[in-house]
Amino acid sequence: MSQSTFSQFMNKDLLKVPIRLFMKAKVNSGVILLVVAAIAMIIANSPFSSQYHALLSQEVVLRFGNFNLFQAHGHNMNLLEFINDALMTIFFFSVGLEIKRETLVGELSSLRKALLPVIAACGGMILPVLLFFLISPSGAAAKGAAIPMATDIAFSLGVLSLLGKKVPLSLKIFLTTFAVADDIGGIIVIGVFYSSGIILKYLLWSLLVIGILYIGNRLNIYSKLFYIFFGVIIWYLFLNSGIHPTIAGVIVAFTVPARPKFDLAQYSEDLRACIARLPEKIYGNHMLSNTELSILKHIESASDKVISPLQSFEDNLHPLVNYIVMPLFAFANASINFSGFNLDSLQGVTTTLFLSLVFGKLIGIFSFTWLATKSGLLSMPERMNNQSLFGVALLGGIGFTVSLFIANLSYANIPEIGAELLNQAKLGIISGSVFAGICGYSVLKRVLKPENT
Repeated sequence: MSQSTFSQFMNKDLLKVPIRLFMKAKVNSGVILLVVAAIAMIIANSPFSSQYHALLSQEVVLRFGNFNLFQAHGHNMNLLEFINDALMTIFFFSVGLEIKRETLVGELSSLRKALLPVIAACGGMILPVLLFFLISPSGAAAKGAAIPMATDIAFSLGVLSLLGKKVPLSLKIFLTTFAVADDIGGIIVIGVFYSSGIILKYLLWSLLVIGILYIGNRLNIYSKLFYIFFGVIIWYLFLNSGIHPTIAGVIVAFTVPARPKFDLAQYSEDLRACIARLPEKIYGNHMLSNTELSILKHIESASDKVISPLQSFEDNLHPLVNYIVMPLFAFANASINFSGFNLDSLQGVTTTLFLSLVFGKLIGIFSFTWLATKSGLLSMPERMNNQSLFGVALLGGIGFTVSLFIANLSYANIPEIGAELLNQAKLGIISGSVFAGICGYSVLKRVLKPENT
């Protein structure tokens, strides 16, 4: 392999692989979430319903002497709280890593690339909230106004993938970027509106530990264990301070170094030198010599150091988040009990969220983008037009994951009527997301044409 060919391979093909795996993982996880959500609904309406709720009520304890990590204000977490407040912190940590990468080298890295999707995201957050307030029942139900703000990246990309090669890359990038911007908005809302009873002592200690992580970043500390250890401490301090603990995941993600210890050119040169020291021909079952073993271990170590902690965390967390954390979240939160449902129930929070997700998202994303391009200040991405924008704006109404998360924060702890409101919200979120997905797919299938036509 020539030096120029080797360099091209290192700089292009290897960097494309994570992108393909990322897209594939998002698509596959969307299918798994849908199946798990269906299973949860079946169980919630079966004779096993009581066992299901008893399981979620079991306490989770990780005790060191008299100290329990999963305890806040003297109360031990149950399994549902553990999933929503602890495991979902890993999800938000992953989201934080994704946001940081996008702001450094992705579609949010420059104002020109980011502005139109960010404007679309603003419309997709503002209009659903306004529509919710306009049609929502008064009282406690109004606490769920932030529920329809979010777009589920996994599901929306999953629907888009069903259209295959007809989908231009610009459309995928546009959808992914405004969904990431939606995530930022959702994180801000969770941090500001769903944190209460701030205990200053824990908050100050958490700021001190965040400072340690920041200094570690500036001192080029690349150890992932360093960020995991202090990240767990910050999570515990947030849990007890009154700030929603999932926000700790996002903050810790922003402190993780995005720079590798070795740059790619240094790694390529080192790798070629190591390969040159290995025997060119090996016959039979060759037992590695100590020298060869040492060379291969050096290559393995160098390979780890050429990947930044941020990218390494992202890659390692994909299986954990997509195949464990999110399915567990769906299993614990997507269950809907249909007993006692009637037309009055459907006319409350359920209808409000359905309309806010489907029409609020559609009108907000489409109108804000259309106005931005019509003004002449910004232009539509290549191979995108108003018809495809309409379809992708419909896909923006697929809320699911973060919408269910915010619904739980909004209604779960309301006395007496909280469980009923949460049940209605779940039905509105799931039905609205499915309807938006089907409509978006149908529109895009009709308007998108193959590239060579």
